[in-house]
Amino acid sequence: MRDPFRNPFPETDTARRAMWEMLVPRDIDAYLSADWSMVADDFVEEGFIGISGNKNVNPDKWTLAFPTLAAYRDEWLRQAREGLSAAYGEDPRAAIFRTTTLEEIDIVGETALVRKKFDGGIRKADGGFDVMAWQTLYYCRLHQGRWKIAGFTGYLPNPMGTA
Repeated sequence: MRDPFRNPFPETDTARRAMWEMLVPRDIDAYLSADWSMVADDFVEEGFIGISGNKNVNPDKWTLAFPTLAAYRDEWLRQAREGLSAAYGEDPRAAIFRTTTLEEIDIVGETALVRKKFDGGIRKADGGFDVMAWQTLYYCRLHQGRWKIAGFTGYLPNPMGTA
């Protein structure tokens, strides 16, 4: 059984390990504390672009939701702050780790395509359940000596082929 808190890449695979650390534990911890400063240096600001799949399998329905890193940061913070006010029926950090899978990273030179998937959700204190069923394709680059996010296509259905 997969340990959701354990980096799945071998110690010798420093590039993939670094991207997993950036996109799983650091991202989760920053999001749960609504602290952008924890992840701000994980992005390449120049040329950053974020596409929202709007949880739709049809690319005609996808939008240029984040033409700049600032636009993405503002929405990320809005969602994170909204999450701070939610009442959960379980530890949200453990739930997000359990729901998150990042095991596929294609690297060509100094560029990488990273696949991060969410499949599950978080129990709410009122007995409800926040479903997390989407995926993101991150475009990462080796920038100033470390792997950083240059853009993404996210909010895609998981699995694809479903709306």
